[in-house]
Amino acid sequence: MASTTTRWRPSCGGRGQSPVAACIQRTLRQVLHRSPGEPRSTRPGPAAGGCTNAPTRRCASGGLAALSLIRRRISRRRFLEASGLGVAGLAAGGAGFAVSQIVGPIGRSSGPRDGGDPPPPRYRSRPDLNPPVVTMTKTGPTSPGYIFLTPGNGVGSLGPTIIDDTGEPIWMRPDSGQQATNLKVWDYGGKPVMAWWQGQITVGYGHGTYVLMDQGYQQIAEVHAQNGYFGDLHEFVLTPRGTGLMSIFGVATGQVLTTRGPGLGNIVEGVVQEVDVASGRLLFEWRSSQHVATQESYLDIPRDPRTPYDYFHINSIDEADDGDLLVSARHTWCVYKIHRPSGDVEWRLGGKRSDFEMGKGTRFAWQHDARYHADGSISIFDDGAHGPPPQFETESRAILLRADATTGKASLERAYSHPGILSSSEGSVQELPDGHTFVGWGDVPHFTEWGQTGRWVLDGQYPAEGSYRSYRFPWTGRPLEPPDVAVVPNWGGTHTVYASWNGATDVDAWRLMAGPSTDQLTMVDSSPRGGFETAMVTRTTEPWVAVQAVDAQGSVMGISKPASVART
Repeated sequence: MASTTTRWRPSCGGRGQSPVAACIQRTLRQVLHRSPGEPRSTRPGPAAGGCTNAPTRRCASGGLAALSLIRRRISRRRFLEASGLGVAGLAAGGAGFAVSQIVGPIGRSSGPRDGGDPPPPRYRSRPDLNPPVVTMTKTGPTSPGYIFLTPGNGVGSLGPTIIDDTGEPIWMRPDSGQQATNLKVWDYGGKPVMAWWQGQITVGYGHGTYVLMDQGYQQIAEVHAQNGYFGDLHEFVLTPRGTGLMSIFGVATGQVLTTRGPGLGNIVEGVVQEVDVASGRLLFEWRSSQHVATQESYLDIPRDPRTPYDYFHINSIDEADDGDLLVSARHTWCVYKIHRPSGDVEWRLGGKRSDFEMGKGTRFAWQHDARYHADGSISIFDDGAHGPPPQFETESRAILLRADATTGKASLERAYSHPGILSSSEGSVQELPDGHTFVGWGDVPHFTEWGQTGRWVLDGQYPAEGSYRSYRFPWTGRPLEPPDVAVVPNWGGTHTVYASWNGATDVDAWRLMAGPSTDQLTMVDSSPRGGFETAMVTRTTEPWVAVQAVDAQGSVMGISKPASVART
């Protein structure tokens, strides 16, 4: 396989240390050194960042490349062409490897749009909501459901957001001052619920809790980590048993190789807890420091011995049919199968000690979101990048692997990439029931959906720092709160009535009601739903108005509180 190499100068530590690395190390030094049973401090804790000047990575050909001196600069396209995998699209019914790359009129932008980002909309009926404007490109039928995001800092509000295929908001949590990640739909007690993490984020990890909300948008539970920990932003899995699996970053003591040789030092370990949602009882705990050596990490050891070494960096947890766990660790480039209840590592996929022979196109780096699937395959978001340039890859990708425990070989089944997108953190891959694949590009504010044939059918972009993960789920929202209404006078004696209902998914039309008093209202007009907020112009002379939300069958779903009509 032809390749191009370039000399690489380390960009961290000492006089060459980058501002990002320096900031990360300062943050890490503020971690409270404690055992898991001690109370947790609210001071900033371990960070995800660090330098990457001396990892060693196996090449696709099986050899070793010393990446402290050389970084491969071959593009994803050239790699695929050289290895015979192709990039034109997923061939229906084709044999062997099949790799899909996004094609068509979508641009290569991964940053601010030309001319700047549009300002968020302002809703007269809900001035407290200002979602980011999402630009959508659609080329074919998509899977049923809505898109679930947690946009970061940018133009618009932070927090959990649901949108439709046109980019119109369906539901937004009013800005609470807390950041949120990982908005997802689960089954809890036989009913669909939404769950997400919320709290405060410090470089690369979070202090917070997990919130469950029902279809009426009422909070029904808040799940906390146990043993003095705070829940981390990376993962929360709601199991059929009514328990939550969560990721935690903890500080421990472990073997660290320094310039003076091996010795004990402070490390940041990955912790998995399973907690009963209803009672808060801790059922299971796994700690990486007891099962995974620091020598497996590709992250540089901090030069300052006071900085805990974030050698593992847990970022996803999944549960297999046999009850074992699949755990992804970003800084070891590895996915681990964990046996329960012993906690032993059954096998490693990727990394320095992979139990599988990694076939063409299977190697990944700085990955996120490893998931089991019913057919035995494993999906992974391969970031291929970490921190400031230079990077290992030119584009991130979503991959579907087959790890055969009988043959001891890992093979690539599918891969998806987006021109120009290289995500240095975060990201998600979702295999949908109808065979579509939905990919969130992490810290790059994009998401893409591919159809069964491997052709993209939807691409979205928004002005924010990105959404940690992006998903598509069916969802029916029936808010317990009534619809909202606002009345604005116009010139010429008319008024515009604005109607909205945050979270209602089945509204087909609005009826405008008017009357001489709040208890004497009759319909004077109607209008099809026109997005999150619908505007209706009226010449009514009545002093009171209200709006009724109507479904496709003409049934009234809800009615707003009456609003007075100001006369000019």
